[in-house]
Amino acid sequence: MSNIDLIIEERAADIGDFMVGRLLPFRQKRMVGPFAFIDHMGPAEMNEHQNLNVPTHPHIGLSTLTFLFEGSILHQDSLGTKIKIEPGAVNWMTAGKGIVHSERTPPEIQHKKKKLHGLQIWVALPKELEKSSPTFTHVQKEDIPNWEVEGVQYRLIAGEAFQKKSPVPVHSKLYFIELKSKSKTQIDIGENLYGESALYILEGKVTHQEKSFEPKRILVSKNAKLCQFAMEANTTVYIFGGEVFPEPRIIHWNFVASEKHMIEEAIEKWKNQEFDKVPGEEDFVPYPNL
Repeated sequence: MSNIDLIIEERAADIGDFMVGRLLPFRQKRMVGPFAFIDHMGPAEMNEHQNLNVPTHPHIGLSTLTFLFEGSILHQDSLGTKIKIEPGAVNWMTAGKGIVHSERTPPEIQHKKKKLHGLQIWVALPKELEKSSPTFTHVQKEDIPNWEVEGVQYRLIAGEAFQKKSPVPVHSKLYFIELKSKSKTQIDIGENLYGESALYILEGKVTHQEKSFEPKRILVSKNAKLCQFAMEANTTVYIFGGEVFPEPRIIHWNFVASEKHMIEEAIEKWKNQEFDKVPGEEDFVPYPNL
């Protein structure tokens, strides 16, 4: 009997000037461990007149993880952070009680041809940290743990697994792991994982119990033991998951919370423009009256 509980296919979603492939949340699976939201950005080739342009918008109750395969993004937030993220590095922004940020193509390449490809991820916060002060951390590519086993390159982008720990300052027990294969190989890493687990196929092919799965799909396991599968040559997958919170989460627009009143308060606060501002930014994303 297959250990795969659910297969989620990428769905198109509009985030303003940019189309993305939405993976989570899904109607049959709102979260995997603490992971509440995953967007696959691109791959996009943009000309001299096309740019990523996401104006200032708010978050509460979550941490965002930005991880790029190609291109670069200029991040600015209400803490005063202004930093460019490039492939292999991690931007980790914890909203807590509230933060505002923007994401744009860096000025120096706005009038050039460019590519953009990556993942945007939200990780819900434990209940006791939902009203914490916001923070931001940038982790360089070379600081992310990486190693090779039998021709497979591993990177522990965030969390703890394989008796290793990423420097990304996560707030709950979780993992986000990259696997890249050079040749066809069998993977058996279930004993290194815990909680709920899922696998996202970026490129290549994965086989599990004689069934093959193509890219742009998330395979959600019945437990962390999903992680016995075969990777074809030149396959890249991301395994993510962790311990489930005791309380369910409400996901509404850019907000995640354990209680409805926190969402309602954040909506009114944003409508009244009472969140802290991003220095130098004037335009913002209005609440869409969902």
